[in-house]
Amino acid sequence: MDLLEFGHAGAAILAFPTSKGSFFEWEDRGMIDALRYQLEDGWFRLICVDSVDTESWYADWKHPGARVWRHVEYDRYLISEVLPFIHSRSTNTFVICAGASFGAYHALNFGMRYPQHVQRILAMSGLCDIKMSRTGFTTNTFISTTQVISSQTNPMTAASIIFVNKISFSLLARTTN
Repeated sequence: MDLLEFGHAGAAILAFPTSKGSFFEWEDRGMIDALRYQLEDGWFRLICVDSVDTESWYADWKHPGARVWRHVEYDRYLISEVLPFIHSRSTNTFVICAGASFGAYHALNFGMRYPQHVQRILAMSGLCDIKMSRTGFTTNTFISTTQVISSQTNPMTAASIIFVNKISFSLLARTTN
């Protein structure tokens, strides 16, 4: 899968696209230009990943189990390929998951499921409960991938999760030091 990396130093922001979006969405929507100074000054790096939404949660023609399985494969890709790539490019191990809309779901889902790898979550105007994809189907895997906020035992603290409609990325960058 394709990804884009911007910046040279600082915390890594794992940037998820919106619903059915692609790895170049953050650049196309002007976020790289908006964050140019912070990226150039080394406050953070932005790693923009692709999505598999059209093959998973938005693939209404597929059996719900197949949609869940595709998402699980995506999760494995993030853990086994993207995170090692991020850590190979910098000694800074601080990772922030960020996304808007359905990208916020991905940021929350990944960050809450893997708090040992993710120190902050920035979820902007997100859809957090995707049980509508179930259509009567339930398995433990489905439940674990769709109920990202309900875990009572998750060590991710409320201070580590930022839900916003608008945010100053300068403020976000300062909180990662």
